[in-house]
Amino acid sequence: MTQPNIVVIMADQLAPHWTGAYGHEIAKTPNIDALAARGMRFDAAYCNSPLCAPSRFAFMSGQLISRIAAYDNASEFRASVPTFAHYLKALGYRTCLSGKMHFVGPDQKHGFQDRVTTDIYPSDFAWTPDWEAPDERIDKWYHNMETVKESGVAVATFQTDYDDEVGFAARRWLIDRGRERAAGDNTPFCMVASFIHPHDPYVAKPEWWDLYADEDIDMPTYVPELEDHDPFSRRLMDGIEASVVPLTEEEVRRARRAYLANVSYFDSKVGEVVKAIEDIGESDNTIIVVTADHGDMLGERGLWYKMNFFEHSARVPLIMTGAGVAKGVASNACSLLDLLPTFVDIAGGDDSIIGEPLDGRSLLPLARGETDPTDEAIGEYCAEMTPYPVFMIRRGPLKYIHCDPDPPQLYDLVKDPLEKQNVAADPAYHNAAAAFAAEVAERWDSEKLRDNIIGTQKSRRALHAAMEAGAGEHWDYNPPADASQQYVRNHMDWTVAAEHYRLNPRNTNDTNS
Repeated sequence: MTQPNIVVIMADQLAPHWTGAYGHEIAKTPNIDALAARGMRFDAAYCNSPLCAPSRFAFMSGQLISRIAAYDNASEFRASVPTFAHYLKALGYRTCLSGKMHFVGPDQKHGFQDRVTTDIYPSDFAWTPDWEAPDERIDKWYHNMETVKESGVAVATFQTDYDDEVGFAARRWLIDRGRERAAGDNTPFCMVASFIHPHDPYVAKPEWWDLYADEDIDMPTYVPELEDHDPFSRRLMDGIEASVVPLTEEEVRRARRAYLANVSYFDSKVGEVVKAIEDIGESDNTIIVVTADHGDMLGERGLWYKMNFFEHSARVPLIMTGAGVAKGVASNACSLLDLLPTFVDIAGGDDSIIGEPLDGRSLLPLARGETDPTDEAIGEYCAEMTPYPVFMIRRGPLKYIHCDPDPPQLYDLVKDPLEKQNVAADPAYHNAAAAFAAEVAERWDSEKLRDNIIGTQKSRRALHAAMEAGAGEHWDYNPPADASQQYVRNHMDWTVAAEHYRLNPRNTNDTNS
């Protein structure tokens, strides 16, 4: 059986609502739209934890964060947890990561054979929250409204520097696979190209900013009064200072314009990767997946960034196209932890290679246009700005959100897509609300989980203090480079090097073209 290549192109903080493929009226995302038009668009895909590192660890492992203790942006991703990179390598794939995955801990590869860039955020325990002081801000790294107020235009930022490098390194790695194909090596490959955009700061290059005009940028659809927010939303607003730092309409509009500009910038990177796949002649034998680690509220409900289970924060784009994938739309709820079993399925593996229990299911039947009886996504949030775990169950049209100190929340997303009406106490939804409450109690021991989280927070803060004092070496990844093996050096005759590096257009016999 031919094993198709798998290429994942991942955004950071991209709500699907802000792409043309998902219906945004002015978003200029031609590359994402083209992939959606010829593949499967998943319309109810969720992250499993609306924060960068936990979401990515669930994505990589196929396990919920409570199972692998991946609670926040400073939780170690243990080297003993198998990832899809491990499984695909065992199934004969060459694997590569270009870009961000926010690995925390000394293992900075987690099964990837090649890692061709460094990461963009700290790999240590610096960003550890403190649930024993949940109301205290860590101003060094907590979001606040200055990020919104400073939105605008710049020729370059650390984020554009990073993504330009990620795109270049991803394309070069793919071109090298083409060179190997030309030499007779047909090893299947899996590459993850993971970009930082459109994550805040909301600062765009002029050429992307100029794609849009202020008068075309829509404002948030639903912003309740401060006193009408649920308790968890109030804690978030206090934590990011949205409840005390007012924003002008112009500031909100500018941030949303810059975000949209950066969505278009990310879309251009999608195009670069797709073009590289085409250039090496692998389009017909490659499954391309476009997704993100979580979304961004962008002022909806008065909230910004992520860290909650409302649709703009918890939903992610998920588009699959390529070998064996049907053209269509899948409405079933699913999540990022479903991608590991999907990739193993694509590669021809089965349960016999799985080293730890998985919390997801393969989406390959849905991708092929078949039916799937499962219509469910599970979420957990165990990071900053909450004193207790927050749980989400999305099943069918209903979404249930639970946090021990707070009243339950239940939304009917078909009747109320903006989540304006919490129907948890509505008599018409009594049976559903009771069933969800019972399921939460059965699935999770919230008090025990909270104790475990606080325990890891204490140990990580102690370890970070020791590391800051000089104990051990930093874990930040340095991509290996050996200039003596690059381009034309003494390891290879220059005529041999020229032949090796020359990659002719595929599907042509004209070697001079």
